[in-house]
Amino acid sequence: MKSNHFEYLFTLSVLLMFIWAISCSGRPGNKENYLKAETVNSAEGTRSKIITIKSPEENSDFKAGERIEVIIEITDPGRQPDSVTVSFDGQKAALLRSAPWTYSVPSSFTKNTGRKSLKVTAFRDGKANTTITRFLIINSDIVPKHYGYKVIHTYPHDRDAFTQGLFYDEGVLYEGTGQEASSTLRKVELETGKVLQQLNLPSNLFGEGITLFNGRIFEVTWTSKVGFVYDKSTFRQINKIYYQTQGWGLTTMNDKIVMSDGTNVIYFFEPEMFTVVSRIEVYDNEQMVDSLNELEYINGEIWANIWMTDRIVRIDPATGKVLGYINLAGILNDPNTDTKVNVLNGIAYDKAGNRIFVTGKNWPKLFEIRITE
Repeated sequence: MKSNHFEYLFTLSVLLMFIWAISCSGRPGNKENYLKAETVNSAEGTRSKIITIKSPEENSDFKAGERIEVIIEITDPGRQPDSVTVSFDGQKAALLRSAPWTYSVPSSFTKNTGRKSLKVTAFRDGKANTTITRFLIINSDIVPKHYGYKVIHTYPHDRDAFTQGLFYDEGVLYEGTGQEASSTLRKVELETGKVLQQLNLPSNLFGEGITLFNGRIFEVTWTSKVGFVYDKSTFRQINKIYYQTQGWGLTTMNDKIVMSDGTNVIYFFEPEMFTVVSRIEVYDNEQMVDSLNELEYINGEIWANIWMTDRIVRIDPATGKVLGYINLAGILNDPNTDTKVNVLNGIAYDKAGNRIFVTGKNWPKLFEIRITE
């Protein structure tokens, strides 16, 4: 048995060394030769380039709705392109057939905020010869408004609830809580904070945002890339859903499920198959707005907690533009709660009563607030 075991280990070690050699070089053979060949190919590609983009530069900033002037230079006057195509954000914008090799990307292409691609391709002898891609930043053309708040009413909230998702429906709150081994889905009595119904998630999952669509509760988890669909009345699991990013916040906008993933990107899902149909990137008039967390759709806007802050950002769901910020600093005055750790998180909207509720992770209170200017 020991001899057979030794032969097995020897064979396995030889195989692993062979696999390592392939993985390091990209092919069987000498890694140095591979790198040398790669350099030669790169040089050949450089020699064949017939255009370059003079303007705009990589990561240049523009405002939404602003025209972008593209200036293309010919690297060798003796090798003119037959034509040049210009694409912006994946859409073909122009076909240029002669000098001057310039183009003004119209404002209709730059109405949405985000990091957008500008791709220019030169054709010669009927073939694509040179393609250059640069990325540009489209900031919002709106200066966001800044809002305060007034507390209308205060309600009890379970201090053990690590709030990740929140919504209001038919007189009660529904809450999703996080942390491994203690994530839950709850139905909560607003006036008392009493948990009326609870489902515990598997101990290996970290619960995140929840939302309601057609009598079904959707819930996502943090890093597992799996979520669940429940019957609202019974909490019986109906289905599983899958996605390619982290799961943070959820809300419902008309016939779409909206999800954040902790970045500045917001995704719109078709609910039945849970496939992404569109996305926006959130920017104000100066920069992207990152760390978007719990979501709520309120009167045509997406509201999002900005993780680790006291702020809620109000977003135009069509363009990604920031419309305003709500500063909720000081709303929880509780000496036993460190709001720098147990941060603001949780927005719910009572559409019929036009009431807005907010809370935080492990907060002992939930607040009904009115927004002030």
